Amino acid sequence: MKEFHITVVATNNPAILKFEANDFLVKGSYEFKNIDEAKDSPLAQQLFYLPFIKTVYISGNFIALERFDIVDWKDVKDEVAQQLVEYLNAGEPIVNEPETSKKQAITVYGEVTPNPGVMKFVANKKIVPATFEFKNIDEAKESELAKQLFHFPFVKEVFFDENYVSVTKFDIIEWDEAAPQLREFIRDYLADGKEVVSANAKSNESQSQSVETIALDDTSKQIVDILEEYVKPAVASDGGNILFQSYEEQSGTVNVMLQGACSGCPSSTFTLKNGIENMLKNMLGDKVKEVVALNG
Repeated sequence: MKEFHITVVATNNPAILKFEANDFLVKGSYEFKNIDEAKDSPLAQQLFYLPFIKTVYISGNFIALERFDIVDWKDVKDEVAQQLVEYLNAGEPIVNEPETSKKQAITVYGEVTPNPGVMKFVANKKIVPATFEFKNIDEAKESELAKQLFHFPFVKEVFFDENYVSVTKFDIIEWDEAAPQLREFIRDYLADGKEVVSANAKSNESQSQSVETIALDDTSKQIVDILEEYVKPAVASDGGNILFQSYEEQSGTVNVMLQGACSGCPSSTFTLKNGIENMLKNMLGDKVKEVVALNG
């Protein structure tokens, strides 16, 4: 353990004397005018037991003391310096400073999606346990990150999946201007270790389970399994999600919901018809005639 030494330094104010240490004592700067104010500083509290101490200043590598006029510094400075040396070398606490959480090593990169109005911001860690979609700031009450993103005037919708944020923008700005702002903001938010969604937030999966937990027929169960295994990983890589809603046996229609980058995407119709619809037809035959997105 480092051994402390104290050097006494005069100031322009004859009532104040500085006691400089040979190493840093605290990170911040503190001023205590009485023992009650010094509740977070055991050292300042001890100094106030000296009847001539009026004010205690602690900053960086020094302790400055202001005295009452009942004594002269020349009569007590050596005694105070010795007391400080003994206190510091005993390893006693100086100020109980609030702990500052270390920033996490987070990287975030922007990735274009098939939807020109949506960009995907990918983190190097898992940020949410499931998918969450917020169409406006009122829906985002259980997500501080989503709420703060909606404070950007160009943010229209926010979608979270395991390790990324998909942001849908209004047309008032181009991505080359908006993307750097969002990437830096998301990175700093995650680096501070802040909560992305609260424990009370309901994921899109949990909301859709209300549909799926109804006694589904065998065909609906097969459709759900196919979407989970083959379709969701593909659309997730594009910054979106797909949720099964219902299956109409008579018409052979499969109703789904598109989220994130898939919602409102100009190519979503092509993907539905030439990708998902064809896949379901090939796997389930005549049971499926059409796939319809309820939201576009």
